[in-house]
Parts: sequence; structure tokens; C-alpha cells
Amino acid sequence: MDSQQERTSRQQRRGIGGIGWAIIGTVFFGSLLAIGILPRLSQRSELQAAVKEASTLPSVNVMTARRAAATINLELPGSVVALNQTTIYARSTGYLRRWYADIGDRVQAGQLLAEIDSPDTDQQVLQAKAELAQAQANVSQTRASLAKGVADLKQARANLLLALQSWQRWKVLVKQGAVAQQDADTRYATYQANLANVEAAQSTVNSDSANVKAAQANVYASQANFQRYSVLQSYKKVTAPFAGVITARNVNSGALITGGTGNTNTSSNTNTSSNTTSTSNTTSTSSTNTSLYTIAAYNALNVNVSVPQSSSALVQAGQTAQITVRELPQQVFTAKVVRTSNAIDPNTRTLLTQLEVQNLDGALRPGMYANVKFAMNRPNPPFIVPASVVVYNAGGTQVATVTKNQTVHYQKVAVGRDYGTETEITSGLTGNESLITTPTVDETEGLRVQPVAQKAK
Repeated sequence: MDSQQERTSRQQRRGIGGIGWAIIGTVFFGSLLAIGILPRLSQRSELQAAVKEASTLPSVNVMTARRAAATINLELPGSVVALNQTTIYARSTGYLRRWYADIGDRVQAGQLLAEIDSPDTDQQVLQAKAELAQAQANVSQTRASLAKGVADLKQARANLLLALQSWQRWKVLVKQGAVAQQDADTRYATYQANLANVEAAQSTVNSDSANVKAAQANVYASQANFQRYSVLQSYKKVTAPFAGVITARNVNSGALITGGTGNTNTSSNTNTSSNTTSTSNTTSTSSTNTSLYTIAAYNALNVNVSVPQSSSALVQAGQTAQITVRELPQQVFTAKVVRTSNAIDPNTRTLLTQLEVQNLDGALRPGMYANVKFAMNRPNPPFIVPASVVVYNAGGTQVATVTKNQTVHYQKVAVGRDYGTETEITSGLTGNESLITTPTVDETEGLRVQPVAQKAK
């Protein structure tokens, strides 16, 4: 009986212990479940709140600026000009006997272009030559006189020596009483006369020497005058100063030419220039001086181009560029920057730049319109953004950005070149900003927005 009760008691205790353990396990697992679920539920609620809040914010499309290429092509209009071009005037006065070169002719340095018939210059040369011969003859005559004077001086000195010795001997004889004093005085007078003759002969020699020098100076002057007229006579033949192409011929045969510069000849002819047409072929008889030819060197040409101020710092001497012209679509010429004006034109805000291009085949011609293409290396390339990103208002030139806090902020920037649909930003951006692609008046400073990222094109 007792043993039955004990067994029953033990079974009751075992049942109670199992229930306790079950309760404890339930509480334990419930705690673990609460620890894992409650934070998630909290995060979910916060996320739902954030989504709800974001759904109420205005959406804006944003993008990031892209860097421009380090090397860009800059195309500018240019003008082809002759490297060396000059107008040829006559230095000799007379009538144009004949011309040998016409417009378009290629000539070499020193080649005969025209001849001038100048009788006045020919006569001046003959006169100068005669004066030179006369001066040379005068030199010979004065030298002969000098030689005679030198001989007379020698004779006078010999006579003086003889008279001196005779007088000295007679003085001794007078002291000895062998001769009278009168005879000694006669010998002394003869000595004095010979002394005077020596002095006169010396003066004659000095005068003849001066005459020789003066005559020789006249020879030099006459010779210089003769050479001058000879050089003027050589100008009767007009030659090319350098190799090139004749671009203008301004006179005809028979025209009166006046030596010098600054001529004006109103008479025209059929070959005055490549772009003019004369209605008359009359010969000019104007006595005013006129240019004979205009010659231009074609082997090398210059191309003048005006570089904008914004790109002027990128142009350096020695830099190359490509030259093209519309009339020669298949040819590309390589030119080199040889010089710049080193000053910005205040009227156009451009830098005059001069390039040199070889033209051995003569394809290019002065006066042509050319397209000059530079490859510019930029050490600090600007950013490129769509033109719609830039805002122009009372605050200046700005872009609308979205900060990390999703608020609108207007950033001042400086713009560079305008490509139409895109614009350069030279300063004000770091490249990490989120730019509103099309800002409106509704996106005010500090407004919270919802950014929607777009890729830059």
C-alpha cells in the first residue's frame, strides 16, 4: 500500500518536472524569437516610414559631370599670305625698252625682268668717266712737277754746299791777307743766295706734294662718282630680288619711268593684276614714278589665324597644325607655328598667330581662305555638362546640386566654351557632385528632394 503511494507520488513529481521544463523551454525560445523579430519589426516600420516619406518628396533627375578630353581639336579660319612679297621699283630714269616677265611667271633670283633705255644715265656715266680720266691726268702732272721740284731742291742744296765751302776758304785767305775783304764778302753773298734758293726749292716741293694729294683726292671723288653712275646704269636691267611668282605687272614697253619710290601711275593695261581687267591697252606716258612688278615667294607661305583668348595660352611656337582648303579636299598640309603677336587684340579678344607651311608644288596660293585645325593639349581639362544643367540668374552662373542630405544646393561655376547642347565648366566643380539635369524654379535652395540617378551621355 505504501509502496503504491510512493510510486504515485514519484509519478506526480515527474509530471510536474516535465511541465516545468516545457515552460522553461517555451520561455527561452520565445525570448530568442523576440530578440530576432522585434528589431526587424522596428527596422521594417522605420523603412516603411522612410518609404512613405520619400514617396512624398519631389523626384529630380541627377547626373555627374564628366571630364573633357585632354586633347581637343580647335578649328579656326585662316588666311594664306606670301612669306615674302615686295613691289619692284626702277632706280634708273628712262623709257621701258622691254619687259621679259608677266603675271603668273615663276622667276629665279637675279633673273632679268625688264630693261630701261636711259640715255641720260649713259651720258652721266661717260661724263664721270671723262672726269675720272682728267683727274688721273692731273695727278700725273702734279707728280711730274713734284719730281722736278725735288730735282731742283737737290741742285740747290749742292750749290749751297759749294758756296759755303768757297766762302769758308775765302775767310781764311782774308785773315792771311792774301785776298781783299771785298772778295770774301762776294763769296758770302753767293752763299746766302744759294741758301735762299734751297728754301724756295723746298717750298716748291712742299706745294707740289700738297697738289699731288689734292689731285689724288679728286681722283677718288671722280672714281666714286663714276662708280655711282655705273651702278645707276646697271639698274637699267631690272632683276628679281628673290625666287617667286610675278603677281602684277604695272607698265608696258615705252612707258616713261622715273627712278625712285612712291610712284603713282593712273594708266592701266591688260595685265595689271590677276584680279583686275583693263579696258584699254594704252601705254603710260606719265612722268611720275611707278612700280614695275609685284613679286611674291611661293615656296613657303604663311597662314594667319586669330586664336580666341580662351585658347591663346595653349598656342606655342613650334606647335603643328593641319591646313585644308575647300578647293583641295584631298590634300592636308602640315604647318608649324612660327610666331604670335604676343598680345590680345582688344577689339576681337584674339591672338594673332602665324604659321608657316611649305608649298613646293605651288598648290596653295596667297589670299586663299584656309581651315586651320589645332590639336590642343590641356593640362587641366574642364568638365562637360548638358547645357540644361547651367542656371543663369541673379546669383550668377550656377548649377543645382543635391547634397548627401538630399537637399538642393546651388553652386557657382564658371563656364568655358559653349557647344550648343553641352557646356564646359572650367571651375566650381570637383566632379563628385550630383547635378540636377533640368532645374526649375521649384527646386529652391535647401529643398529636400528624391534624386534619381541618370548616366551622363
